[in-house]
Amino acid sequence: MIYLPALMDYFKDQRVFKEWTNQLPDFLADRLRKKHGDSPRWEHALLDMPEIKDLTVDLKNGVILTGKVDSLQLKDALKRLMPWRKGPFQLNDILIDTEWRSDFKWNRVRQHIDVTNKNILDVGCGNGYYGYRMLGAGAKSVVGIDPNWLFLYQFLSIRNYMPQASIWQLPMTLEEMPTSLEAFDMVFSMGVFYHRRSPIDHLYQLKDVIRPGGELVLETIVIDGDERTVLMPEDRYAQMRNVWYLPSVAALKLWLERAGFIDVACVDLSKTTIEEQRTTEWMNYLSLPDFLDPHDQNKTIEGYPAPQRAVMVARKPK
Repeated sequence: MIYLPALMDYFKDQRVFKEWTNQLPDFLADRLRKKHGDSPRWEHALLDMPEIKDLTVDLKNGVILTGKVDSLQLKDALKRLMPWRKGPFQLNDILIDTEWRSDFKWNRVRQHIDVTNKNILDVGCGNGYYGYRMLGAGAKSVVGIDPNWLFLYQFLSIRNYMPQASIWQLPMTLEEMPTSLEAFDMVFSMGVFYHRRSPIDHLYQLKDVIRPGGELVLETIVIDGDERTVLMPEDRYAQMRNVWYLPSVAALKLWLERAGFIDVACVDLSKTTIEEQRTTEWMNYLSLPDFLDPHDQNKTIEGYPAPQRAVMVARKPK
């Protein structure tokens, strides 16, 4: 299901990955015994995905798969993997219009980075949308990690049409990666940082998996202020319970430097709009418009500053 033999074969001649990949079979065997209660239902959806004949794949302009397919059967299977949060995905005439227009964020990020021929780790990868776009931009390989089982099945629903692609997703967390792995050319952490109870530890853990001289792309919610400005919500932030620290850009830059990164820079700062995150046919629960003050969209419903997101890039010293 996870294409583990292909992953191990891909990295078999790369010494820095060997210890980790040798540990994966036992780790995943244990993890797969503890799958989500809905896993059988999601697995049946994957089994019902029809063949796409004469398939063409475009990962440069989106995640776009075209060919001859039973569209009714395909849409039915994909609908059974709802809610879809990151995307969009285009499969023939079926547009999976996800909650997030993740292509907006990708277009902001990609102009400031070069993923060409890089081995990439995507931490908190969701359903793998960004990983596919990284491949389309020239990445050598992408490994995504995320403990969410539904995201894994969504990833596999697309990945199963590209069995030779050098992209994998593993149901694990960054904390479960080997310490001091120092293997990946580039590591992404997008939309993860504000969920960490210990943000500085997260930065050190990210640094541990980056090779010397490698790069970090960190994207997170920030607030206005100087290097001493950090918001810790009393309870919820935009109705999310698991939001812990929202630093200013200046504070985040300081934290990255204290964690040992160099060449730290904020390359993008953008307010999250209701065009970028909203309820759709494919994610029909509450979304950002419901989490903002109905009288002032510059504030969350709790009265905090509305989300604005910074993209930070940094380098690990050689």
